[in-house]
Amino acid sequence: MKKQWSIGIFLFDEIEVLDFAGPFEVFSVTTYEDFTTRAFLVSTVSETGEMIHARNGLKVQPDYSFENMPTFDILVIPGGPGARETQIHNKRVIEWIANQMNQVSIMTSVCTGAFLLAKAGLLDGKVATTHWLSYDRFESEFPVVTLKRNVKFVDQGNIVTSAGVSAGINMSFHIVKRLLGKDIASKTARGMEYDIIIE
Repeated sequence: MKKQWSIGIFLFDEIEVLDFAGPFEVFSVTTYEDFTTRAFLVSTVSETGEMIHARNGLKVQPDYSFENMPTFDILVIPGGPGARETQIHNKRVIEWIANQMNQVSIMTSVCTGAFLLAKAGLLDGKVATTHWLSYDRFESEFPVVTLKRNVKFVDQGNIVTSAGVSAGINMSFHIVKRLLGKDIASKTARGMEYDIIIE
């Protein structure tokens, strides 16, 4: 039987829409060579499980709360104003992210979601990236993290961080390639009509 990875995407108020929708699309449409067997089971989770209000008014109903969510193989921590201004000060969320590192195989961030990983101590001594507008703030607040500028993503094995907004799509294709190979990643990108060269 083909392996199916469980992916959780963290949602919160004032989340950047493409930060979570991009990875959701990539992972949810990825199939094996038979074009029918899904490689990933994608779910969303928020702190309370209640509807969140993303940037510009989009309402999204999460699948789970922290209390009733399943165990995930891969966790996506998106960014946006809600990450860098609110969630970074939410001790319960930061502790949850830190604890999830003990459960997942791959922890990822998109855009300023890297701030939450760094706040949880998961990026100490590692290399990471984030949105270009937040480079200086990130370096100031987290000097123990080596910030890499002008890249789409940074792969540190069990932690993968990506740059701003649409870069989460590039990161997601990278993970698909890591787990399933270049051919499936390229086929998925073609199906989405997303212009990317899978190296």
